[in-house]
Amino acid sequence: MEKKPDLQTDIGGIVLKNPVMTASGTFGYAREFERLVDLTRLGAIIVKGLSLEPSPGNKPPRIAETPCGMLNAIGLENVGIKAFVNDKLPFLKGLSTPVFVNIYGKSIAEYAELAGQIDELDEISGIEVNISCPNVKAGGLAFGVDPAATAEVVKAVRDRTSKTVIVKLTPNVTDVTEIAKSAQGAGADALSLINTITGMAIDIATRRSNLATITGGLSGPAIKPVALRMVWQVVQSVEIPVIGIGGIMTASDAVEFFIAGAVAIEVGTANFVNPRATIDILDGIGTYLRENNIDKLSDIIGTLETSYS
Repeated sequence: MEKKPDLQTDIGGIVLKNPVMTASGTFGYAREFERLVDLTRLGAIIVKGLSLEPSPGNKPPRIAETPCGMLNAIGLENVGIKAFVNDKLPFLKGLSTPVFVNIYGKSIAEYAELAGQIDELDEISGIEVNISCPNVKAGGLAFGVDPAATAEVVKAVRDRTSKTVIVKLTPNVTDVTEIAKSAQGAGADALSLINTITGMAIDIATRRSNLATITGGLSGPAIKPVALRMVWQVVQSVEIPVIGIGGIMTASDAVEFFIAGAVAIEVGTANFVNPRATIDILDGIGTYLRENNIDKLSDIIGTLETSYS
């Protein structure tokens, strides 16, 4: 019988059976996909972003299709931490797959309080910190565009939890490596990138934006080259694991991120196009390794050849 490649990978001390994770905001709270995807086969599940209080998000229209991708301005709609614990967690605790909670806040105190509450949930393996949110005390500037603000958020979360902390980086910065190093220095166990790129689309018939918020976050295949570049740059600048996100639609896309240095990937927009995308990508990674006589995933991570001499 043909030997199966070893797909295990380590995210800040948590060993995943494979590197395929779900991207926050694209997989709901997992139960929405249970009839379509064998959730036990996934490496990890990252649930929809949570805040302290429930949020209705932005008014519609808040999704617009674009060439090779989509724009969204959902506005981090979510049920809030209390409803998550009461209504969503009972289903998640029955899964053998590690579950991470993505959190966001408008202040350092909100991030810290969320981290403290999640730290008490034994069923949750770790926290992914979304630092693309506006800091209300800094005039709405996103926490993740300033190294000092990044460090402050990460330290506040780190001080309140012993769980694995992943920091999700925004691409809307001049030098993503400076933000990455700041997050690492403040106690992050791993980094995930990239979040969406700010963009917009206009309906020329009405001369209105296709989104009520005018601008939104671009995701999908259109951003993959940018995501790959940033992942590669960050891998060179930090010593903690990096998770690749951005336009991953196929196993080939995922393998590109591994070669660039990512130890795992998150599948996002692909879930809207093909609800079984995570499983298809997982199966494809195994096929790639077998066809190339590679025994384990770790053998291809960070193997980008940069010399043409």
